[in-house]
Amino acid sequence: MASSFISAHEEIYREFYQPALIIAGCSVLVALVLSIYLILQHLRSYTNPAEQKWIVAIVFMVPVYANESIISLLFPRLSLACDILRNCYEAFALYSFGSYLVACLGGERMVIELLENNSRKQLGKRLLEGADENRSVQQKSFRNFFFQPCILGKDLLVIIKFGLVQYMILKTVCAFLAFLLEIFGVYGDGEFKWYYGYPYMAVVLNFSQMWALYCLVKFYNVTHERLQSIKPLAKFISFKAIVFATWWQGVGIALLSAFGVLPKEVRVQAGLQNFLICIEMAIAAIAHVYVFSAEPYQFLPISEYGRVTTKTSKEALKLEKGPEEKPAMLERTETKVEAPGTSVTESVQDIVLEGSQHVVKDVVLTINQAIGPVEKGVTKIQETFHRKSVSSDGQEEESELKVEQHVDNNL
Repeated sequence: MASSFISAHEEIYREFYQPALIIAGCSVLVALVLSIYLILQHLRSYTNPAEQKWIVAIVFMVPVYANESIISLLFPRLSLACDILRNCYEAFALYSFGSYLVACLGGERMVIELLENNSRKQLGKRLLEGADENRSVQQKSFRNFFFQPCILGKDLLVIIKFGLVQYMILKTVCAFLAFLLEIFGVYGDGEFKWYYGYPYMAVVLNFSQMWALYCLVKFYNVTHERLQSIKPLAKFISFKAIVFATWWQGVGIALLSAFGVLPKEVRVQAGLQNFLICIEMAIAAIAHVYVFSAEPYQFLPISEYGRVTTKTSKEALKLEKGPEEKPAMLERTETKVEAPGTSVTESVQDIVLEGSQHVVKDVVLTINQAIGPVEKGVTKIQETFHRKSVSSDGQEEESELKVEQHVDNNL
């Protein structure tokens, strides 16, 4: 009975493999063409490096996902290795999105000033409402991150950066740990069994990802008014759709297989996941062309150099003057300065060098912030043990003196 059930699934898999491969290949081709075209547009009009280097990193997420998914479909044995690389880049893309929002606000200094001003306003309102200053300062704690993040000021940026970088570190560590567990045969991709490593990693990464995305949502809630010029909601939706689709889709397929709705074969689960990702990346590439367009970076302010372009638009109107209507023409002229084209090589060098330096600094800062409280706790424990040992030594010396005194008196 079981063998006939497995053979039936094998026949279905072979029947749908070729059509699925063709559809996935066409979707990947669309995703690659649109994404590479958009990236080249940004590299050629590289007028705002602080923002565009992170846009390129976000858009490059689509080619990475698409290539790894189609390779996994063609060569199922490489599915786990491709999945590890895809997960690592997903974590980096989430970090890049947070860095892009900070860059759109003018950099970290401007963000800190904005958050501090919002904090002062919120604390000022509380003082006007009758709360004393000491109480307002005491309420500036971590719990306010969930209820009133504006009060935290610059500490809010620290918490958000920590939330993004911790996911990047955990995702990378778990990816390589999964590779090692797979070598020893105890990973169990898609298997929810206690003696496999997959369910434990799924729980840890699920919490880590949700925390990182929650930090982004909080940051958006605080700064969305200042980010209106870049239309942040569309960018949030397009980016989160990719992250949620890949992660929850894989977990959902694993759960359906565990409950017997889908076959429990790893090849079928991985094939379905990769096929869906290929189609989703084509949709994401189309969305990115509109959401992360390079058009705003093709023009500079009038004060900058470049070729001036003038656009004149005319509209026909009718003016009512008493009982009569007279036709009129409204003419509007827009003047823009076209930005000079940049070298793609120089743009790539800037993205790789400056971007990598920025990532390394944030990772080091986050690790230091995580180690700092642990070091303080260890120091306090050592001081406590030292005090106890000193006090015990003092008691022993006093007792020895008392014994000697007692012996002398007896003599």
